[in-house]
Amino acid sequence: MIPFAGSDFWVADLGLEFFHWPAQKILPKTTNLKRGREYTLLESTNPNPTTNGYSRVLSWIDKESGGILEAEAYDAQGKLLKEFEPKSFKKINGQWELSEMEIRNVQTDSRTRLEFDLKSN
Repeated sequence: MIPFAGSDFWVADLGLEFFHWPAQKILPKTTNLKRGREYTLLESTNPNPTTNGYSRVLSWIDKESGGILEAEAYDAQGKLLKEFEPKSFKKINGQWELSEMEIRNVQTDSRTRLEFDLKSN
């Protein structure tokens, strides 16, 4: 859980390490659509959370692209710690590309936005 370049993103966030935790469970949908898109709600539970890490992550996974529409990460005490949201993604030449994403630490009221300058060939 090391900050990436002093940002609110941790290296573990960028590597989507929570998808590799042994406990993964599909939960019932809370709504029909998330951000106007069909999704699967996935709960990833950390079997050994550290005091400064995540105990669980909820991910709204887009059915068409397989990308994350939104994610919430909870601390070791079960309190919401971070909210992740891709701000801009689109399909280019048959492939989904992310051009902007944001993570917000709700406990410190801090946020970081990453923008990618993607060039089409």
